[in-house]
Amino acid sequence: MTEEAYARAAADPEAFWAEQARRLEWTRPWDTVYDGRDFPFVRWFSGGELNVARNCVDRHVEAGRGDKVALLWEGEPGDSRTVTYAQLQVEVSRCAHALTELGVGRGDVVVVYLPVLVETVVVMLACARIGAIHSMVFGGFSAEALRFRVADARAKLLVTTDGQHRRGKVVPVKASADAAVEGIESVEHVLVVRRTGSDVAWTDGRDVWWHDVVDHQPVEHTAPAFEAETPLFLIYTSGTTGKPKGIVHTMGGYLTQTSWTAWACFDHKPDDVYWCTADLAWVTAHTYEVYGPLSNGVTQVLYEGTPDTPRRSRHAEIIAKHGVTVYYTAPTLVRTFMKWGEQETFGGHDLSSLRLLGSVGEAINPEAWRWFHRVVGGGRCPVVDTWWQSETGAAVVAPLPGVTALKPGSATRALPGLSVRVVDESGRDCDPGEGGLLVIDRPWPAMARGVWGDPERFRSSYFAKFAAQGWYTAGDGARTDADGYVWLQGRVDDVMNISGHRLSSIELESALVSHPRVAEAGVVGAPDATTGQAVVAFVVTRGEAVAGEDLVAELRAHVAREIGPVARPQEVIVVEELPKTRSGKIVRRLLLDITAGREPGDTTSLVDPDALVGLAEQFRTR
Repeated sequence: MTEEAYARAAADPEAFWAEQARRLEWTRPWDTVYDGRDFPFVRWFSGGELNVARNCVDRHVEAGRGDKVALLWEGEPGDSRTVTYAQLQVEVSRCAHALTELGVGRGDVVVVYLPVLVETVVVMLACARIGAIHSMVFGGFSAEALRFRVADARAKLLVTTDGQHRRGKVVPVKASADAAVEGIESVEHVLVVRRTGSDVAWTDGRDVWWHDVVDHQPVEHTAPAFEAETPLFLIYTSGTTGKPKGIVHTMGGYLTQTSWTAWACFDHKPDDVYWCTADLAWVTAHTYEVYGPLSNGVTQVLYEGTPDTPRRSRHAEIIAKHGVTVYYTAPTLVRTFMKWGEQETFGGHDLSSLRLLGSVGEAINPEAWRWFHRVVGGGRCPVVDTWWQSETGAAVVAPLPGVTALKPGSATRALPGLSVRVVDESGRDCDPGEGGLLVIDRPWPAMARGVWGDPERFRSSYFAKFAAQGWYTAGDGARTDADGYVWLQGRVDDVMNISGHRLSSIELESALVSHPRVAEAGVVGAPDATTGQAVVAFVVTRGEAVAGEDLVAELRAHVAREIGPVARPQEVIVVEELPKTRSGKIVRRLLLDITAGREPGDTTSLVDPDALVGLAEQFRTR
C-alpha cells in the first residue's frame, strides 16, 4: 500500500471497493457495486453471493495452508490450545451441523454469552456458515442485560458456559443464563460449553452440552452461498439514553472492508503472530479478531483472562512466549499499564518480536501514545491509532503503516475509499483548529444496515441531523489540523461550556494524563451557578502516588498551564477506578450523573457496575 491509494480511491470509490472485494472468494459476482436508492438503507455488491466462513477458513485449507496455525489460545489458569486452519475447519463444520440439528437456520438469531474461548470463535463462524445471525454478549454482563438482548433479538438459541475464569476465580455463568431466558418463548435450546466443571442447574429438553451435540457431528460441511446483503450479526450499543440498539451488519460489504482494512492497517504478513486484546463480544473483536485476521489467513493469539492474572506482566509473558508481532489494544489498558509501572508490566521480558502496535476504543492521549511507543514498542514500532464505531463496522480514520506520518494523539486521516469532515451545527466545514462535529460524508461498505426491528431509529439516530447532505453523524467532536489530520475530542455530550468557553473532556484528560503522577482521568462538567459548568476531574494515580491536597493543587495548576486558566478544574477527586465499558471507554455520562446528584442511568455495559457505587459515595463525602 502506497500514498497513491488515497488519490486512486478518491477518484473512483466504487472501483476501489470493487477491487478490495475481489480479494475475497465470491460464488457469484455482484451486479452492482453500490445502490443508494433507499439511503440510508444502502446495498453493496448486490447480487453477489459468498460464504463468510469459507472466506475465513476453507479457502486457506484448500490453498494448501491447512497446517498453518490459526489460533493460539491462552486460558487464564495457564492452559492453552493451538488450532490450525484445518482443525478450525473441522470444528466449524461440526458446529454448523450441530446448530442445524438444534433447529437453527438461516435468519435465526443465536445469542452467544461466552468468554474468550476457541468455541466462541467456532460458533461465530458456524453461524456465518449456515446463515444464522449471531449476537455476542460480554460474559460479565448481568442476567438483566443478557435478557434484554435475547428478548429483543427473539433469539432461538443461547450459547453459554457452566462458568468462567475471572481474576483467578471461577465465576458461575449458567444461573445468569437461566434467568435471562426464563419465560422467553423464542428460545428453544441453551447450548452449554463445559469450561470450569462447575455443577449447574439443568432443564431437560432445553439445555444441551456442547460436547454431547457438537463432538459427534460429521467433520465435513458444505457451506451454502448467501447474497451479499444477508445479515451476519447484531451488535448492541451500550445505549447512553434509552434502550440499547441492535446494530445490523451484513455479509458482503462488511467482510470486504473488514478484510481489507485489517490487511492495510496492520500490514498483515504470512509469518505474523497477531494479537487483538478485545473481548470477543466487542465489535473490535468481530472485525479485527475474527473476520479480519482469519479472512487474511493470519495466526493470532486469543487470551481468556484479565491482564493482571496471575501477574501484571501477563501480557508481556504472552507476547514473549508466542513472538507476537502486532499488538492491538485499548488506550485504557495502556493507561492502566502506566499506572502499574513499566517494570511491573513489561520489564525484563523480550518484546523484540513486536513490529507494530495498534490502539482502539477512544482517543489515545499523546502521553499514553508516547509511553506505548517507547515502553512496549521499544521506540521502533509505529502506533496505528484507529477511529471507528460499532455502526461503521470497520476502521474509518487510521494511518497506513509506512505510508502515513504519525502524530501522537491523532488517528491521522480517513483511509483510502473513506471520507470524513468536521463541520459546525449548520454543516459548514470547520477551519483547522476549530472544534466541530465529525461526520462521514460518503457511504462505505461496512456501514450498518439498520437497527434491529426499528428502522426509523436508525435514520433518526445517525442521519437526521444532516439529512439534506446525506451525512452520517458520528456523535463525536473533533478538529482537524493544518495537515488535515483528525483529532478526536470525545462524544459531543462530553463538551463542556465553562463561562462561554467550549472545552472537551479529551483535551482536559490528556492534560491530566501528561502529568507524571496521573494514569487515567475522567473529566466532566458539573452544574455551577456562576460559570454554567465547572470542571470536575476524577483521576487514577500512577504507582504509589499519594492522594492529598498537595497533589490536587499540583494537578489543578498543571491543567491551567497546559490549556489555560479557564480549564483549571474546580475539583480533582482521586479514585481507584473509573466507570468503563468492557471496550475501555470511560462512561462520562455516569460521572455527570454523580456530579449532578442524579441516580446513575444504565450501567449494564460497565466492567464493574459495583465500583460506581463506591465512586458516588466518595464524591458525596469528599
